[in-house]
Formats: sequence, C-alpha cells, structure tokens
Amino acid sequence: MRWRTSLLLLLLLVLALAVGLQSGATWLAPGEVLAGLRDGGAPGAAIVRGLRLPRVLLAFLVGGSLAVTGAALQALVRNPLADPYLLGISGGAGLGAVIAIAAGLASVFAVPAAAFAGALVAVVLVYRLSAVGGRPLDTNVLLLAGVVIGAFTGAVMSGILAVSDASQLRSAVNWLLGGFGTAGWGTLMAFAAYAAVPLALLWSAGRSLDLLTLGDEPALHLGADVERTKRIAYVCASLLTAASVAACGIVGFVGLVVPHAVRRVATPLHRTLLPLAFVAGGAFLVLADAVARTVVRPVELPVGIVTALVGVPVFAVLLRRTLR
Repeated sequence: MRWRTSLLLLLLLVLALAVGLQSGATWLAPGEVLAGLRDGGAPGAAIVRGLRLPRVLLAFLVGGSLAVTGAALQALVRNPLADPYLLGISGGAGLGAVIAIAAGLASVFAVPAAAFAGALVAVVLVYRLSAVGGRPLDTNVLLLAGVVIGAFTGAVMSGILAVSDASQLRSAVNWLLGGFGTAGWGTLMAFAAYAAVPLALLWSAGRSLDLLTLGDEPALHLGADVERTKRIAYVCASLLTAASVAACGIVGFVGLVVPHAVRRVATPLHRTLLPLAFVAGGAFLVLADAVARTVVRPVELPVGIVTALVGVPVFAVLLRRTLR
C-alpha cells in the first residue's frame, strides 16, 4: 500500500511540475517547455529557465515545508486542526518581516531573521495564553489563542501598511496574501539553505512525534524526551514558517489539508508521513500557484486565495468531526 501511495504521489508531483512550467500569462506547449529546459537558445528558454523553473521549484519547497510543519504541529498539540496559519505562527512571521521591511532591512538575511523572531514570539504568546493560570495545556484553547494572535498581528501589519509611505510596503499587500511573482534563483537557494536543517531535524524526531500523539505521560514512559522533542519541533516549525513567509508571504491551510490527506491514504507514522507530506504539499502548492496564474489570465491572483478556497471547506469538515 505504501509503495503504491508513494508512486501515486510521485506521478502527481511530475504532473504538477509539468502544469506549473506550462502555465502563466503565456501558455507553453509541452514540447516548448522541454526545448526550453534542454536548450538555452530555444524560443521559450528565457521564460522556462529564468522565470518558471525557479518559481515552480520554490513553490514545491515551500508547500512541502508547510505540510511537514502542519504534520509536526498536529502531533505536538494532538489536535487535527493545528496549522502554522491557524496557530498564529504565520501571522507572527509576517509581522516580523513587515517590521524589517519598514525599517529598511529588506535583505535576504534580515527579513527571514525578523520573520523567525516574530514566529517565535507568536509561539510563546499562544502557548502562554492557552496555559494561563498554571492549568494543563488545552489544545482547543490553543487554537483559539492562535486565532487571537493571528488577528492581532494582522491588525498591526495593516496599521504599518496604512501609515507608511515606503513603496516596498505598498506592494506588500499582495505579498501578505502569498505569491511567487518575485521568485528567482536567489530566493530559491536562500529558502533551501534555511529549510534543510529544520526538515532533517523533524524527520529524525519522527518516532518521538509518534509517541507524543499518545500524550505526554505515555510518551515519557515509552522513552521519549518530551520537552526536548517539543522544543525542537516548535523551533523547527517556526523556522520553516518564517522562511516560507519571507520567501512568498503568508500562505494558509497547506499544513492543515495535506497531512490529513496523506494520513488517510498512507500511514500516521511520522517517519513515513513527513516525506510523503512533503511531496504532496509541494505538488499541491505548485498546482495552486498554476491556478492562481491562469484562472483570470493575464491577472495573477495571490496563491493564498486559492489555498484558502480549498482549505476553509476542509477546515469546516474537520472542525465538525472534532466537535462530534
């Protein structure tokens, strides 16, 4: 069953990459795409190599990273509704990035660092709100706290945009909705460098994440270092979310939808779940970006709108099941 699922996901990935390379303001036939990839002097080579290939690869890496982040957070809080967007981590990262841009620190290193700081602050605030009064952590309250922090960071970002005269911040409105319009090879390389270590650490913690889904005490009795695993997972989730926000803005619901889909067709064990979720999340975001580029061509929609149109109905179904 697992090898069939892996094969289907690989076929989905190949299809998504092909659609992503063909889609855009100018539709390219498969032969033109292949010619552009092989020959730098082909008519469509500049479009394929210079614009679409780094964009598609960045969308794949971001989608995969967000899916892995969502799967890890769902194991940590033992709640199927956990997601970096819903827990306020994306909002905190976005606020940190906007503050860095407003301060004139819009470099390839400063923006991700500020986004990471904002994501960590959001994680701490959400955790403190949900564990107030020394009571045990309530995962339902955790989600509500995430929504509150997300709304607060969104309001602050809107206020910064409203009072600033910087042209970079005026263009940040579309960036906050998520998009790959400015993707390039530099952005792709920077994101890959930021994301490699957190992804590897989360995969190595797969067995501990399996045990955490049973609860803190059972996981501790079965040999898991609960607090260390939580720290690693929260820091890695914050790093991946921050890198994603810095690369393409706030894209929601990928970490909510994809892990559930993979669990239903494959396995809940994280050593296998995380790589499969990475491939599925990357393919999902590549297809979502292709839809955003073509549905109202030549106008390009923010990709966050497309993922929300898919994610909100799934969230409603999962919420209903959870309440039952």
